[in-house]
Amino acid sequence: MPGIDECLLEVMRLPGARGASVVDWTSGLALGTIGESPNGDHEATAAETAEVARMTAEQPAFARLSTGGGTERPGEAPSTPVEDVIVTTHDGYHMLRFVETAFDSSVFLHLWLDRSEGNLAFARLRLGELAERLVLA
Repeated sequence: MPGIDECLLEVMRLPGARGASVVDWTSGLALGTIGESPNGDHEATAAETAEVARMTAEQPAFARLSTGGGTERPGEAPSTPVEDVIVTTHDGYHMLRFVETAFDSSVFLHLWLDRSEGNLAFARLRLGELAERLVLA
């Protein structure tokens, strides 16, 4: 099970990967970065992407309601948390993949992928696998 540095190295092996980071969306701090940053500043990018992650994760409109027993309040259906967010630009993709953790699950992987060289479907699947294996200590 890889730690942050090993995970980021694996992410950068994806075709078209330009940069990546592991970010705490509660604080907006980068826990690790590698490669390029879209605006030239990894810390600013972490804070900006954390805003997108926070907005998405906290909105009920993006949670799929399901049925079944869980820890929901009486009269409230359980929801499935957001897995990832994909933002497209004219020359790239930004993928935010939420990482489930033992503590508060406020961490995500951010991948900046070149649109002409990357494969969005493959990158999404691979990022999901890496997020499941990521060990945060």
